[in-house]
Amino acid sequence: MAFLFLALAIVAEVIATSALKASAGFTRLWPSVAVVIGYGLAFYLLALVLRSMPVGIAYAFWAGLGIVLVTLVGIVVYGEKPDLPALLGLAMIVGGVVVIQVFSSVSSH
Repeated sequence: MAFLFLALAIVAEVIATSALKASAGFTRLWPSVAVVIGYGLAFYLLALVLRSMPVGIAYAFWAGLGIVLVTLVGIVVYGEKPDLPALLGLAMIVGGVVVIQVFSSVSSH
């Protein structure tokens, strides 16, 4: 159940972060509302995750997958184009999350 809540928390955070750009510095109402609701939901779900998962592991997944997903939203929605070093860095982040999940005894499998 922790991984389901973590996945939902990551999705909520990605939506909130994407809406943050669309809010234009909180000058647009509906994207600003999405930011507040998205982050509120994300942190609530993350708090539930931390009941059964170590904070370091949960945060590694949260941050790593959030970075990758926000980058994908930036590419698709905002037309941003990461360069090769950025793509390599993203690949290393994904690799780190995979190593934690597959090889770490600290991760809750």
